[in-house]
Amino acid sequence: MLVCCLLFLDIFVSNNNFEHTQHWPTTLTLYLLASWSVLEAGSLEEYLIYFQMDMSSCGPTLDVSDLPDTEVAVDETDGAAEEQSLEIWGRFFPLPRAGLTGIDFSDDEYIFGRSEDCDYCFERRGGTSNQHYPTYSSTHFRIYRERSKTDSNQFVVFLQDKSSNGTFINGDKIGKNKTHILNNDDEISLSVKNNKVFVFNDRSVSEQNNNLPEEFKDKYTMSKQIGKGACGIVKLAFHRETCKGYAVKIISKKMFSVGPHLGRAAMEEVKIIKALQHPCIIRVEDLYESTDSLYIVLELVEGGELFDRVILNGKFNDKVGKLLFYQMVVAVKYLHDKGITHRDLKPENILLSSTDEETLIKVTDFGLSKFVGEQSLMKTLCGTPSYLAPEVIKSAGLGGYSKAVDCWSLGVILYIMLGGYPPFSDEIREHSLHDQICQGIYSFPPAYWNGVSKDGIDLIEKLLTVDSSKRWTSAQALEHTWLKDEDMRKKAHQMMMETADKHQMPPPSLPGSKRILNDENNNNGDSKRPHLEGTPSPSDDTISIDTEPIARDQSFTSNPDTNNS
Repeated sequence: MLVCCLLFLDIFVSNNNFEHTQHWPTTLTLYLLASWSVLEAGSLEEYLIYFQMDMSSCGPTLDVSDLPDTEVAVDETDGAAEEQSLEIWGRFFPLPRAGLTGIDFSDDEYIFGRSEDCDYCFERRGGTSNQHYPTYSSTHFRIYRERSKTDSNQFVVFLQDKSSNGTFINGDKIGKNKTHILNNDDEISLSVKNNKVFVFNDRSVSEQNNNLPEEFKDKYTMSKQIGKGACGIVKLAFHRETCKGYAVKIISKKMFSVGPHLGRAAMEEVKIIKALQHPCIIRVEDLYESTDSLYIVLELVEGGELFDRVILNGKFNDKVGKLLFYQMVVAVKYLHDKGITHRDLKPENILLSSTDEETLIKVTDFGLSKFVGEQSLMKTLCGTPSYLAPEVIKSAGLGGYSKAVDCWSLGVILYIMLGGYPPFSDEIREHSLHDQICQGIYSFPPAYWNGVSKDGIDLIEKLLTVDSSKRWTSAQALEHTWLKDEDMRKKAHQMMMETADKHQMPPPSLPGSKRILNDENNNNGDSKRPHLEGTPSPSDDTISIDTEPIARDQSFTSNPDTNNS
C-alpha cells in the first residue's frame, strides 16, 4: 500500500504544472479517494491503468512496462498450463497394512526401493512402519509401460523384479530380473506374498465402468472383487482423494425385490446405520444406489474372516476363543441396544483386524434388512439355514423375529470355535437338518470336547436353547462365568480402546458353499461328525473321524427345552 501511495505522488507531481496552485490540495484529495476504491476492488495494474486514463489531460502518461518487475505481480496462470499437464495413466493404491502412500503414474518408468535415488523411496513414503521393511531392497522393482506392438494407441504395463527377496503379483513370485505384465486390479506384495502393499489401477480400464452411480464414481475408484456371499459380492474400492481403501458390498435389487429407488423411510434407516460407532462393528461409510443395485461402502479390515481362521486352525483354545467371543457378544449387545437385530450372524460375518492370534474382531453385514426388507432377507437366508434359529426355520423366514435369533447364532458360532465343527449338519444321518435345529439335537462327544472347559460348554447350551423366551440374551451372556475372566476382559478392552477414535462409541466399562456346511450326501451311509467344508481332519490330539463312528446314544442329546418349542 505504501508503494502505491508513493507511486501515486510521483505520477501526480510529474504530470501537473500546478498552474492553479490554489486547487491542487483539493485535486490531490479527490484522486486519493477515487484511486483507493479502485485499488480495493482490483489489482495494482488496474489501478495504474485507471490513473493513466484519468490524468491524461494533465500531461504525458506513464507506461506500465516502465515499472520495476518487483512492483507489479502479474498472474500468468491460464488454461493452457493445465492442458499441458501430464496424463495420468495409472496409479498404485496403498493397502492399509503397507504403511505406504499412493502414487500416480504419468512418466513411462518408475523405480521403487529403499534407496533415496529411487523414484519411489519406501522410507520417504512411510514404509519403515511395516515389519517387512528391512527385507526391502535398495532397488526392489521397476514399473514401466511400452506401446503395444499390435495397437500403437494402446500401452502395455510391465513390472520387473529387481530384488532377490521377491516381488509378487497376486501371490505369484516374479523372480529377480524377470518381468511380468501388470493388469488392472493386480495386487503387489513385497518380500513375502502375504505382505500386500499396492493394488494397481489402470486408468484406461477402470474408467470404462459406466454402470456405477455417478456420485460413487466421483468419490471412489472401484477395484477387484474380494468376497462373495448369499446377499451379494464385495469389491475393493479406494477414495479418489485420500487413496484410503474400503470394502463395497454390492447387492442386486432383483434378488430382494427392491424397487428402483429406496424410499424415504429406508434412507432414514441408512442414516441410523451410518451413525453407529463401535470398535467391534464395521463402520458403514456411504450408501449409493443405481436402478439395479445397492452399493454399501464399508470400513476395510485385512485379517480375514473368522470362518477362514477356523479352517486354518481347526478350532480355538479356551483362551483365544474366549477373547474373540467376548468381543462378538459386546458388539451384538451394542447393536441390540440400538434396536438393530443382525439376523445373519455367522463366521463369515465376523472379520478379524489382523492375522494375529489375539486380535480385534469386527461384526459386519448388520442392518441389511433395513435396506432390502426383513422378510425378503430372511427368505434368502433360509437357503443356508445352518446358523438360523428354530423360530426362523419353522416359519420359513416369513415370521417376525426378536433379537433372540442373534443369540442362537452366537451359540452356533461358539460351538464351531471350540469344537472345530458345526453342531447341525446334513451329514448326520439320524435326524434331518430341520429336526436337528428345531428340536435342538446336538451334543459334545468327549473325543472332541475333553479339552474344553465346562463353563464354555454351559454357555453354548444357554444360547442354543430352542425356546426363544428362555434363550439367554447378549446381556446375560456377558455375565456368564466363562466370560468373567478379568485378564481376558482387560485385554479385550485395551484392544478396543487402541483402535477406537474419538468419535467412536467406547467399549462398555469393566465390571468389578465353503460358507455353509458340506451338504454332499455321504454315499456309504456311515455316521460321522459333521465338519466345515475345507476343514482338515482332526489333528493328532483328536481321534480320526473315519476310525471312530459315533454311536447314537453318545452323539445326540436332546435340548432340555425341546418340549417347549
